Amino acid sequence: MTSWMMRAASVAMISAIGFNSAAFAQESTNRVATKTDWSVFAEEDPKECWGVSSPQETVNTRDGQPVSVRRGDILLFVTFRPGVGKGEISFSGGYPFAPGSTVDLTVDGITFGLVTDGEWGWPGSEGDDAAILAALKKGSTAVLKGRSGKGTQTQDTFSLRGFTAAMEEAEKRCQ
Repeated sequence: MTSWMMRAASVAMISAIGFNSAAFAQESTNRVATKTDWSVFAEEDPKECWGVSSPQETVNTRDGQPVSVRRGDILLFVTFRPGVGKGEISFSGGYPFAPGSTVDLTVDGITFGLVTDGEWGWPGSEGDDAAILAALKKGSTAVLKGRSGKGTQTQDTFSLRGFTAAMEEAEKRCQ
């Protein structure tokens, strides 16, 4: 099974069992490091390590006007598994994205598109994962823009302070 297929299967499984990733990441005892604005977690069975952060700023608009909306956990992840590439990017927007929409991930002026399924977005290929990971390591902020099924435009800004150190730690733990 390819890495991308494993990610899709994982997202489907997470959605099916109602897994609350932020609560799990925040309440779990498997946090192994904190690197400025990023936390690193590790699991042994199956072996999997990830870096995760929540946004520093969130803006929600409808018809160009700010609106108050209820969203679940908003998280940017990079996951590592032994023998499966160099890191898989995923984004939980905290709401169901509009069907067929994409999420724009912009790192210091360079924009990448993420495919969506339910509340999740991720790059369309391993090559895209690698390009985004390289940009995140060089960048200072990541901005993710999406659209909900109800038409709300969202913009979530993540700090990349500590990102490279967190990714090095996660990757080292999952070799």
